[in-house]
Amino acid sequence: MNYFIEIITQNKAKTDIDTIYKRLGYTNLTPMRKSINPVSRFFVKLVGVLRILTKVRRGDTLFLQYPMKKFYYTACTFAHLKNAKVVTIIHDLGAFRRHKLTPEQENKRLSKTDFLIAHNETMKQYLIDHGFKNTIVSLGIFDYLSETEPRTYATPHKPWRVVYAGGLHQWRNPFLYKLQPYMKQWQMELYGPGFKEDGNKNEKLHYHGNLKPEELMQQVEADFGLVWDGSSLDECDGDWGTYLKNNNPHKTSFCIRAGIPVIVWTQAAMKPFILENGLGFAVDSLRQIDEVLAHLTIGEYQKMREAAARFAVLLEQGHFASRHFNAATSSSVG
Repeated sequence: MNYFIEIITQNKAKTDIDTIYKRLGYTNLTPMRKSINPVSRFFVKLVGVLRILTKVRRGDTLFLQYPMKKFYYTACTFAHLKNAKVVTIIHDLGAFRRHKLTPEQENKRLSKTDFLIAHNETMKQYLIDHGFKNTIVSLGIFDYLSETEPRTYATPHKPWRVVYAGGLHQWRNPFLYKLQPYMKQWQMELYGPGFKEDGNKNEKLHYHGNLKPEELMQQVEADFGLVWDGSSLDECDGDWGTYLKNNNPHKTSFCIRAGIPVIVWTQAAMKPFILENGLGFAVDSLRQIDEVLAHLTIGEYQKMREAAARFAVLLEQGHFASRHFNAATSSSVG
């Protein structure tokens, strides 16, 4: 039997994984709940962990999402007491952006899993370099489940349209407010909180509000999606830059699920996946976008668009997580 402990959250990446577990027919150890307040979440998850002792048997597999706060180590321990295998998919590492753990502390926790799914090859190698010894694979890209079909529209636009969805505050992403001199070939469509329209002097920044993911999927119209964070035009700096060097941003999955190719940083961990699959292009600096777009042919762009459409189907199917979950259940680890 395959079991999982449902994550009680509004984080889409995590709820999508729970949905994929259900699609695959795995059994949910988490009891039904009517509330998601912090106290209720604590006790509901506690009951789910305790059920490992009563439900799970030798040869079964327990699927977990990391981080799991207070319960991860205990859940792994209980599963191994029942001679079951543990499979973990990582969403975030405490040793990166939030610096809550040292790499050694994190690896001690993760060593409790038998089969680990990292975001990408960079994260996989990082974990191996810091002592992870068990089976580890690379996810590639997070799936993005959505029953909403993206809107259809003619591409490319003139000037090119680039969508950016995320935190738009000046303290969060100051680079947005430095772009004007480098936007001859393109304009930007902005979605998210924190943008002050009355202070915007860049006529090529177009703000459309802070929409829910399904609303955004229905409304967005762009030729590319930009995956970038920080204060600089020339690099993704600070903690968010470190994040992009190691993690798979969920906004990348959103853009591709919407059928939109992406522009990524050359040092981003997702760059190899994007370039190998023809899903966009990479730049060292945002100052280079003008030049790339000026020389991009319609034929080259249409190939990117077609690749994004193919991968959009895979992301909706939960292909990338499912293939590793299936591999984990058939493997002999544990």
